Amino acid sequence: MPAVLENSVATEVPGPLSKAASKRLDAFFDARAIHFVVDYDKSSGNYIVDVDGNRYLDVYSQIASIPVGYNNATLIEAAKSPEMISALVNRPAVGNFPSSRWPDLLTDGLLRVAPKGLDKIFTAQSGSEANELAYKASMMLYRRRERGEGAEWTDEEVASCISNTKPGSPDLAILSFTDSFHGRGFGSLSTTRSKAVHKLDIPSFDWPHAPFPKLRYPLEKYAEENKAEEQRCLLEVENLIKSWHFPVVAVIVEPIQSEGGDNHASPEFFQGLRDLTKKHNIVMIVDEVQTGFGATGKFWGHEHWNLTSPPDIVTFSKKAQTAGYFFGDRMLVPDKAYRQFNTWIGDPARVIMSKAVIGEILEKDLVSQCARVGKVLYAEFEKLASKYPTLVMNLRGKGQGTYLAFDTVDAGALVKAMKARGVNVGTCGVQTVRFRPMLIFEEAHIPTLIEPLDQVLSSLQ
Repeated sequence: MPAVLENSVATEVPGPLSKAASKRLDAFFDARAIHFVVDYDKSSGNYIVDVDGNRYLDVYSQIASIPVGYNNATLIEAAKSPEMISALVNRPAVGNFPSSRWPDLLTDGLLRVAPKGLDKIFTAQSGSEANELAYKASMMLYRRRERGEGAEWTDEEVASCISNTKPGSPDLAILSFTDSFHGRGFGSLSTTRSKAVHKLDIPSFDWPHAPFPKLRYPLEKYAEENKAEEQRCLLEVENLIKSWHFPVVAVIVEPIQSEGGDNHASPEFFQGLRDLTKKHNIVMIVDEVQTGFGATGKFWGHEHWNLTSPPDIVTFSKKAQTAGYFFGDRMLVPDKAYRQFNTWIGDPARVIMSKAVIGEILEKDLVSQCARVGKVLYAEFEKLASKYPTLVMNLRGKGQGTYLAFDTVDAGALVKAMKARGVNVGTCGVQTVRFRPMLIFEEAHIPTLIEPLDQVLSSLQ
């Protein structure tokens, strides 16, 4: 059982040593986004320790990317293994010279937890890259279907693509949603629709975005209104697919919009979306970069939807400790080698670590634990919402593990006050406080979160 420690903050946050370290770093590396500088050797389990010796219960977990705690013993052993040493000192160009261990590493690791119906994988280095690669796969599939199976590229296509002109570089689109976040690469950024700071000054592709449902809470009180809102959004999705001035080849959606404000939709909405992608024969990409690997009380967030057919592509990163996408249709493998390719195609060292993470999650049944603990934690948040109705608004995430959030008047002020009381928590959207505990977070840790939060809310009244 992970230790329950006392939150301990003896300095301002960030403290003097953290400020000094940030200033030194800023001379050659942009340090403006640093919250505090960490002593990772002293951090353990659910607790992160800064260089000033302050210890925080970490319910932000490196932007939702730490799965099984700091300095996890199983992960440390994996890091010491001969396989890891070989992967680090002989980092291979996986597409050309894979290790003899590579097939077993994938089948004993990532493919053990592949989403239902998706038995193939392409590895990558980040969530942004995973989504970019999924877009490319969708576009190549679309054109392959247009040409006909086995048809060769024309001389005109080959010559024109080098000049970024048609027909070799066709106009094709990926549809995303308002308030979505899919990364900061050129393609992924064109589907990101949340904050201006991500997109300003960067050229984008001419791609459509549909409204994502804006649900009202509590859900049971506004069931009819929310159903109508979801239908409105689905109608707009279909309208955009049919009317956009060039073909929409894929739709990408997050199970829960994370950076855009922890926005939810019902299983019926996502099933409706799946029906539309099947009807129009386009790819459904589910971006599970933040929701994957157990945080919602299911291994994959889209498992809550009970789809009649699996998504075409599921992208992943963060808690996986590596990145890539799963798929099932062999036609999503490009028609020629080197079309979906780069030097490393991910990193075997990170895939080794992912295998160790998967082992921990499955052997300790951490997904079920996350679902169980989430119910208790949500009930505690409900009490605070009743006690502070003007400060804890639109509480959401019921039945979604520990993937919880609420809106408040000044999210930044609340998070700052929580750090001063030894809890590291994050924000998203405009006024949302989001909670991203690690999978090892237990019922015993709940008081060390709720008691400081109660104090902060009382002080902000």
